[in-house]
Amino acid sequence: MFKKVLIANRGEIACRVIRACRELGIKTIAIHSEVDRESMHVKFADQSICVGDASVSESYLNIPSIIAAAEISGADAIHPGYGFLAENTYFAEVCEACRLNFIGPSKESIEQMGNKITAIKLMKKSGIPVIPGSDGPVNVDDPKIFDTAQKIGYPVIIKATAGGGGKGMRIVTSKENLKNSIVMAQTEAKAAFGNPEIYMEKYIEEPHHIEFQILGDKYGKTAYLPERDCSIQRRHQKLIEESPSPLISDTLRKKMGRVARNAAEAVKYVTVGTVEFLVDKKGYFYFIEMNTRIQVEHPVTELVTGIDLVKEQIKLAAGEKLLIVPEKINILGHAIECRINAEDPDRDFIPSPGTIGKLFLPGGPGIRLDTHVYSGYTIPPFYDSLIAKIIALGESRDEAIARMSRALREVEIEGIKNTSALHSKIMANEKFRKGSVSTNFLPKYILGR
Repeated sequence: MFKKVLIANRGEIACRVIRACRELGIKTIAIHSEVDRESMHVKFADQSICVGDASVSESYLNIPSIIAAAEISGADAIHPGYGFLAENTYFAEVCEACRLNFIGPSKESIEQMGNKITAIKLMKKSGIPVIPGSDGPVNVDDPKIFDTAQKIGYPVIIKATAGGGGKGMRIVTSKENLKNSIVMAQTEAKAAFGNPEIYMEKYIEEPHHIEFQILGDKYGKTAYLPERDCSIQRRHQKLIEESPSPLISDTLRKKMGRVARNAAEAVKYVTVGTVEFLVDKKGYFYFIEMNTRIQVEHPVTELVTGIDLVKEQIKLAAGEKLLIVPEKINILGHAIECRINAEDPDRDFIPSPGTIGKLFLPGGPGIRLDTHVYSGYTIPPFYDSLIAKIIALGESRDEAIARMSRALREVEIEGIKNTSALHSKIMANEKFRKGSVSTNFLPKYILGR
């Protein structure tokens, strides 16, 4: 087992990793930017090192500074969390070259699954269903782009081959909008990921977004856990996740889980990752991507399985054997997660940085809270707006919704705007309560767009 782990991240995920390390008896080193000196993860860790200025390029993406911090502190492993460098092939390669254990999959797995075109080709080769799309990257100067779109069939969606989180994506409903959408997607992709490459695929209308947690060890064994439903999204960014999905039968769960496991085996996957699918109105499902890291929404899976995924991730990276048997896992009720962001829903979700005054966050039966904020903490404007995750567990979906509704009413955060009231509105919506939701739910039934 590792003795000292450097966490190459910030915020609630850094706090989550520190807690897992402490339970495993591992010392932790927190890195931070100049403006994050008072962040909770810095206070929690056994040691902290400033790696640069406020901008992400000078701090949390500053690979030389992060590696230097690991070497100076005597770390033998690095946990990347999610976002930032978590799916950066070069970072994983540098860690390996410097004899630092990267708590994640191999650089080969990251490279194979990090480029969506490469991943889709590999999945097709492995017999895994994928959405019809272009055979490779598309470009605005290619005279065949109109033929490609016509062959796929409108509406199509333009996607960045790198990254995620809804960046570099455009839905195109007609030939007239195709070129302009490609240019906008390329521009956004380059700004977000440093890579303007995009591809085109069929846009599945009103799908369900279903994902499976997968785990793999260094000895070739893989496993899958019960699915998460991530259909409630805004601009391709997940807002609410739950497990199990109210729309997935036991038969379909096993079928999709086995396909997810096959996807992991195709890239010899090690540690913890996620295979994501779209499920259409007829119940057909299609692979869309694999995330080679821990997910923001991992707590819902932890609550319904009783498995600590971050500890499993660390143990698998350290070379321990995977002992989980999917067929023996019992689903322990129903869990729902709401992401609370420092944003103003009444002003098109504009970020709301600032200093938190009065703060009350919920607790009580069946409620888990993952956060890094506290009264007096200043939310900087330079990073992601996620400030807390509230997770409710109930014996049934109805009880989980009731507990989440109660928890959201207890939230009090002064000094900044936040999205807790929006989540309360969703919990009260009859369509959501019936479980009949798709990826267009939020704009159509809540935001009225």
